[in-house]
Amino acid sequence: MIGQYYEGIGRRKAATARVRIFPGGTGILTINDKDGSDYLPRAGDIDILLEPLTLIGQQRTFDVSVHVSGGGISGQRDAIRLGLARALVKLDPELKAQLRSHDLLTRDARVKERKKPGLKRARKAPTYTKR
Repeated sequence: MIGQYYEGIGRRKAATARVRIFPGGTGILTINDKDGSDYLPRAGDIDILLEPLTLIGQQRTFDVSVHVSGGGISGQRDAIRLGLARALVKLDPELKAQLRSHDLLTRDARVKERKKPGLKRARKAPTYTKR
């Protein structure tokens, strides 16, 4: 995967993904120097992260290289999806409206809520005892 590429950065929860797409490829997906299906073995994860390519109907015309860190499996998957959509917009700005209409360019801002003093977790209070 050497040559001209387009890059997009995606974030979700604590995960950050740097996604590079190489036009004129054969549909190879590489995540952290591993095959995509080896890195994300859960059924359906690859389909979800390749949703931007499926939407524009060009799954097999790009090679995708990803470096992702932080977070868990779902956070990394969604970060890759956002980074892929942003890279496609850099490649062709006319795709922006189509990707935006399917909520693929919106960063999901939900993160874990911090723990408060006196509570067990963010909102769970200790069990009340009358005596």
